[in-house]
Amino acid sequence: MKSGLKQSLKAVLFLSLAALFLWLSFRDIEISELWSVLRNANYWWLLPAVAFSVLSFFIRARRWNLLIEPLGHRPGLLNTYHAVVTGYFANMIFPRLGEVSKCAALSKKENIPFDRLVGTMLVERTIDILTVLLILGLTLIAGSTATGSFLSENVFMPAERKISSSLGSATIISVIVILLVVMAAVMFFLLREKLSSYPLFKKMYSFSDGLFTGLKSIVKLRRRWEFMLLTLLLWVSYFFMSYFPLLCLESTSHLGVGATMFILVIGSFGMAAPVQSGLGAYHWIVSRGMLVAYSIPLEEGLAYATLEHESQMILIAIAGAISLYALFGTKGGKVLTSVVTENKG
Repeated sequence: MKSGLKQSLKAVLFLSLAALFLWLSFRDIEISELWSVLRNANYWWLLPAVAFSVLSFFIRARRWNLLIEPLGHRPGLLNTYHAVVTGYFANMIFPRLGEVSKCAALSKKENIPFDRLVGTMLVERTIDILTVLLILGLTLIAGSTATGSFLSENVFMPAERKISSSLGSATIISVIVILLVVMAAVMFFLLREKLSSYPLFKKMYSFSDGLFTGLKSIVKLRRRWEFMLLTLLLWVSYFFMSYFPLLCLESTSHLGVGATMFILVIGSFGMAAPVQSGLGAYHWIVSRGMLVAYSIPLEEGLAYATLEHESQMILIAIAGAISLYALFGTKGGKVLTSVVTENKG
């Protein structure tokens, strides 16, 4: 099957999954009531949420630059910002394409090895995951019983049941998989001299070297305190991006810090779903989570999720198109597609 057709089929599959999530989100909703809620919303509160979103782009760009500098490169902040936004823009088209796209864009613009940028991106992702887990822990400790109940019943227990029913003993399967991965990794590095003679393995070794170099950049950071401060400011920005849309609706305006942290965590799960920019998945998990944890009616919760998610998507669509043009001009889409295809191949 040709690569272009294969990618198109994948895109259709992910769109179909997003459509399924949207159907699940809206199937129990009174559309007339939802429309009434949206019509009476105070949209002015979306402006500071959007402002914090733009701020988060610059913070993430500066933080990424700190990880890149130990590799011997000093990309311009504006180019890194455009690469970050281009990545978000690409995620609207194809899930998980954003990380590859932002590395490819900056690699092309600043002439930095792609595989090394991927290593720094992995450091970013690891830190973000750890931060979400930290916020999750704080939410479960400080939040209501309903908060923990929702996460347990709708996230953790279904995943456990699915693994157990499909694989039998999840523990045994996990141990076998881990052992196979470890053995494959050991053989991969022990046979490096022989396997490097093959073009495919040569490229894989080159890629892995770049990954390790990027991962080691965190150890060589010259401004670790600035990196930690930027990470804190990044998640403060995300917090306010979730908080201000709550003020748009009378039914959610009373929700405070604990509820915002809860929404931030479960929203992260929704955005991690294999669909374009969390479309549908974010709406479902946030609206159902607000219903269970804070007794917010489905229509009100879905209205909040729609306001928060779609305002960010409109911003990313506009800012992403501008950033792609700023990096590569009118040939931006073609250049980015070719670079991403080259580095994914």
